[in-house]
This record gives sequence, C-alpha cells and structure tokens, in this order.
Amino acid sequence: MKIEEIEQEIINEFEHFYEWIDKYDYLIELGKSLPLIDPAYKTNNYLITGCQSQVWLHAEMEGDKIIFKADSDAIITKGIVGLLIRTLSGQTPDDIINAKLEFIDKIGLRDHLSPTRSNGLTSMYKQMKLYALAFKTKMSQ
Repeated sequence: MKIEEIEQEIINEFEHFYEWIDKYDYLIELGKSLPLIDPAYKTNNYLITGCQSQVWLHAEMEGDKIIFKADSDAIITKGIVGLLIRTLSGQTPDDIINAKLEFIDKIGLRDHLSPTRSNGLTSMYKQMKLYALAFKTKMSQ
C-alpha cells in the first residue's frame, strides 16, 4: 500500500473521534499494539535524541523495503511512533524520503501535542528519513 493510502486510512480512523481525549485513547491503543522491539535495540545507539521520553528506533532492509521497529517508555509517544511505523515501514527509501506525512496535520496531531512531544515527533520522522537516506546510499554503491 502506498504511503498516501495509509495516510488516508489514518485520517479516516481519526475522523470517528470528535474529542481529543478519545483520539489520545486511540493513540494509546495503537501503542499497545506495536510489536515488541528486540531488547538488543533498546540501547543508546538506537535512542532518538530530541524526544522528551525515550524512543528507540531500529531499521533494516528487507529486499528493497525498509522495516522499522520501535519502542518508547511513554504510552502516547509509543502510539505516535506506531503511526509513523504504520505509514513508513515496508516502503522504499525513496518513498520514505519523499513522504510529506500530511496526515499529522490533517488529524490535528501536531496542534494537540506539547511542544516537547511535537519536537519528539519531528525527531522520530527525521531519524526515519535519515535511515532511508543511509539505505539509499548503501544500495547505490
């Protein structure tokens, strides 16, 4: 499925909730459903800087697609990284690099996060793009 199609699915899901407390509850549920990351990746090497809470992100290539796995010590942050993984995992490096992730603003997520959580969201997204750039460079060598 293309990134834009996944984004539209997420937008449609969030439209079912009128109150932000319900959207936060949904984020928490998404975080709970995030597959566990291998404990070997819960080290400082995989820790994303710029997040208020701890977020570990691991990426690997499977064929021509990048697979992301992550975990966080904060339940809402875990849901946020879960949304990013749902959108970007299983995509090519080029698709990830070019992704705009417009769903973030369309569902109002950025407007309802504290400044530190918003910075964390940006840091997670940037790290995923950096992984994509690194894999693209490695593939072209």
